[in-house]
Amino acid sequence: MAPVDQVNQKRRGRRAAGEDTRAALLAAARETFVEKGYDGATVRAIAARAGVDAAMVNHWFGGKEGLFAQSVLQLPFDPAEILRRLLDGPVDEAGERIIRTFVTVWDATGGGTFAALIRSVTSHQEVANALRSFFINAIFKNLLTEIGAQDRDLRATLCATQMVGLGIVRYVVRFEPLASADMETVVSAIAPNMQRYLTGDLSGS
Repeated sequence: MAPVDQVNQKRRGRRAAGEDTRAALLAAARETFVEKGYDGATVRAIAARAGVDAAMVNHWFGGKEGLFAQSVLQLPFDPAEILRRLLDGPVDEAGERIIRTFVTVWDATGGGTFAALIRSVTSHQEVANALRSFFINAIFKNLLTEIGAQDRDLRATLCATQMVGLGIVRYVVRFEPLASADMETVVSAIAPNMQRYLTGDLSGS
């Protein structure tokens, strides 16, 4: 009979090559992010809980941000790719790209993933903390750094409130007519305010 360690190694090896590795990482990530928050959760700790090598996080999700997006936020995209998309074009049109990108992603599931996320946020403070850290630090602060904006903390927070607020109104409480408005209406109505948060004057003077 093979030693237990060899059997476990073989099992881990088989799992590392299949979808069950991905499922194990998603389950471990949800637990770890809820317990530790986004900043406190490490790739090594998540992988250890899942019983796989830490390299599998990069293999399946591209890193911690991608794993968080798909495990806790349940978003079907890679945050790094989204950031590249937001930066792909004139700075003065970044607000429009933000609204169009996120609404396109959320509309694809009828807003179901966003609604599920908000329900988790309202019942788990740890998820709320992780969501805040993800949107502000992983997405908007990185975007603002790339475009050379000042007052990045304030601007990132304002951008996050705009997107979360839009998501709640459109997909959770479904206030009409915004809930059923077409993409171009949503973009034209909200993008100018998002752009002001990114690059405009926030002094009120």
